[in-house]
Amino acid sequence: MTKPVIRVYTDYKSPYAFVAVAPTYALEDRFDVALEWRPYTLRIEEYLGAVETRTEHSWRRVRYSYMDARRYANKQGLTLKGPTRVYNGYYANAGMLFAQREGFFRAYNDTVFERFWKRDLDLDVLAEMSALVADLGGDARAYEAYVEGPGRAEMDAVIAEAEALGVFGVPMFVFDGELFWGGDRIDLLCERLREHGVAERAPA
Repeated sequence: MTKPVIRVYTDYKSPYAFVAVAPTYALEDRFDVALEWRPYTLRIEEYLGAVETRTEHSWRRVRYSYMDARRYANKQGLTLKGPTRVYNGYYANAGMLFAQREGFFRAYNDTVFERFWKRDLDLDVLAEMSALVADLGGDARAYEAYVEGPGRAEMDAVIAEAEALGVFGVPMFVFDGELFWGGDRIDLLCERLREHGVAERAPA
């Protein structure tokens, strides 16, 4: 019997996506569900403005967001250092699709998040992303060929599908056509799973 599916949209440059990783993994431990992770590239300058032209209001939002996400990071023993600039993140997000195809998604997902938020990885430098893939046992040349080739169209298609579903931010969970935005909505998602009769596993 096919398991109910929860689609998870994430972006490596989102602090809230980072601190939601472990609680998201835990959904598969708590319920008989399958997680489908998908990359969604945030266009930060569209809603916060370019660094050079941000208003004081936007800067207050930025400062609060990192302070708030750091609370959750600290609870999990994670290091979360604010980025030094605005990132695009295409190479990392397309790399997720590549890692899923090649069978090393979990290691890739965890490593990219961890290194980026420690400021040990530049998501927009192909050589750094390629070296990370190699470190994880992946084929660096195949990765580069993918992200500089068919990966761009595939990423565009993933984002277009996400936005057709109503996705606008991350982390975003989609279950049975309903959207739940943010790690702090996981409890509401769990309520919905129970309402749909999804089997809940006994605590370990």
